[in-house]
Amino acid sequence: MGIVVYGSEIAKKIKLEMIEKVKNLKDNGKRLPKLVVVLVGENPASISYVKGKEKACTEIGMENELIKLPETISQEELLEVVKTLNKDDEVDGILVQLPLPKQIDEHAILHAIDPSKDVDGFHPHSLGKLMLQEETFISCTPKGIIRILEEIGMKDLSGKHAVVIGRSNIVGRPLVQLLINHNATVTVCHSKTENIESIASQADILIVSVGKPRLVNHNWVKDGAVVIDVGINRDENNKLCGDVDFDDVVDKVSYITPVPKGVGPMTITMLLENTIHSYNIRENK
Repeated sequence: MGIVVYGSEIAKKIKLEMIEKVKNLKDNGKRLPKLVVVLVGENPASISYVKGKEKACTEIGMENELIKLPETISQEELLEVVKTLNKDDEVDGILVQLPLPKQIDEHAILHAIDPSKDVDGFHPHSLGKLMLQEETFISCTPKGIIRILEEIGMKDLSGKHAVVIGRSNIVGRPLVQLLINHNATVTVCHSKTENIESIASQADILIVSVGKPRLVNHNWVKDGAVVIDVGINRDENNKLCGDVDFDDVVDKVSYITPVPKGVGPMTITMLLENTIHSYNIRENK
């Protein structure tokens, strides 16, 4: 049976380190790192995600602010909010919660965020630097996945074949580049890929992020593979599950992340880590 890797436990260890860092700043009378989250509308999933981020900030003692805006806000009005936050020296990280209403161009909003406060790692400036292997903010989920791999002893991915199923701008695309930067040999699969099951079964590291409940079964997985499940879905019984059929796969792998308590907690923790990193850069200029 494979070893279940709980991202929630790894996140706890990282948070303890951040708690100590923030406490030292407070004890020395320093300004504390601050994350501002902008929430537009009343999307239930978005509200849930935002609450998780607020809770995490509070746990480590970091400053955080939630700006709630109506569903009907115009793109110009939202851009003004972002511009105001860009100019605020007390703000280290800006996160505009996606998705946004139809009348707003998400790309325009993400492009408007000051790259030095882009703690989500979605700005073209950040993604471009990732491509060039320069210091930058790395998208939180891909960064969390790499930390999980490091935790199980896979710091050097040289010679490893990683298959990424999914090509979203939030997870798949930046993750592929990050894996390449860590010397993995990477294959990308998506909805147009033929023989996807066969390709997946060749992976030393299989990372799945497609949003299809229990898509991946034991036929997709090589003996001894590491499986990272990024999916968060509800099955026919409204039970939370991933993109991987955990029970069908667990006996075939060496390591596997569960859903929940797998990748999700690492994503939020990397957001906090990025915000503290932004703070350190800004305070040490």
